Amino acid sequence: MAAPDVRYWFDPVCPYCWLTSGWVRTVARRRGLTVQWQFISLRLLNAHVDYDAQFPPEYEAGHTAGLRLLRVCAAVREAHGDEAVGRFYEHLGEAVFEQGEVPEHSSERERRGTREFVVPVLEQAGLPTDLADALEADRHDATIQAETDEALALVGKDVGTPLMQIDPPDGLAFFGPVISRRPTEEQAEELWDHVVGLASFPGFAELKRSLRERPQLPAFGVAPGEVGLVEDWHGGSRRQHR
Repeated sequence: MAAPDVRYWFDPVCPYCWLTSGWVRTVARRRGLTVQWQFISLRLLNAHVDYDAQFPPEYEAGHTAGLRLLRVCAAVREAHGDEAVGRFYEHLGEAVFEQGEVPEHSSERERRGTREFVVPVLEQAGLPTDLADALEADRHDATIQAETDEALALVGKDVGTPLMQIDPPDGLAFFGPVISRRPTEEQAEELWDHVVGLASFPGFAELKRSLRERPQLPAFGVAPGEVGLVEDWHGGSRRQHR
């Protein structure tokens, strides 16, 4: 099988993964690129972390739900291949982020890791609903951990999500880009060219700002055309660590 043009690591509960994945899909469609969807678990990435000290209260339930959803993604790939993973992730993102505002301290984040939530998404993606059994199938955790470890081996350990690699297997992999708004189709291609330009330079290491707008997504109460509240992030969290 030919190597993809892009490898993209995602956790389905990360809003920045979702926004950046939409940008990647737009560019892939316009440029005729192929994308391979890879798994990275924020819950496994932070297995050593004291959530109460490091993150806002809702993060642990959200990250745990993300791991459970990735188990279903792994089962989808196992049974139906990479294309089905991309299709399922697209429907997952719609269900998680595009259906209306979700209060921060809400049980909705935990509900995302349940059969009640996943079965309708599988149906929308044209996939068998018995794949929801994988929510409890920790046998998939080894695959998710291995892909998380591979991503960190390519970019280093002090990163979050999303992660991507252009022109694998030898192209540079990197964290980001982290975007808070959806670019237009023309902006998407322009942004792509800038990102590829940076990634093509062998000595490129980092371009970062910790100030982020709240994602321009219904789940965060930010409508298209609005600018979300600007917050200062530290170590993958809005909470300044205790």
